[in-house]
Amino acid sequence: MESTIFIIGRVLLGSYFIYSGYNHFALINMMSGYAQSKGVPSPKVAVGFSGLLLLIGGLSILLGVYPTIGVIALVLFLLPVSFMMHAFWKIQDPQMKMGERVNFLKNGALLGATLMLFALPQPWPVSLF
Repeated sequence: MESTIFIIGRVLLGSYFIYSGYNHFALINMMSGYAQSKGVPSPKVAVGFSGLLLLIGGLSILLGVYPTIGVIALVLFLLPVSFMMHAFWKIQDPQMKMGERVNFLKNGALLGATLMLFALPQPWPVSLF
């Protein structure tokens, strides 16, 4: 039963990151414009690189392949993006501030869930490697 729940969690968490990574490439122009508005240098490169980190992390979690590398990729994505892109404390407009706070806190929760994966013995149940 525990393995089944863990696998369902892996599918949900990994799929979320894979979908987000895909969107970084599918919507690169829109996301680059948003990144540029937040002061990100070389926004198109940054969006592509962050999309790659998301894909690596998501696939790693979903498939159980090199989970340590996948978790590191996601931490490298979540930490800077949370503080650069969702700095709600810098925003004056109440509605925009609320939206950025929600995204900042969501990223914090995703970071927490991702970091917990470090505590699990490897290999994970039903993993390719």
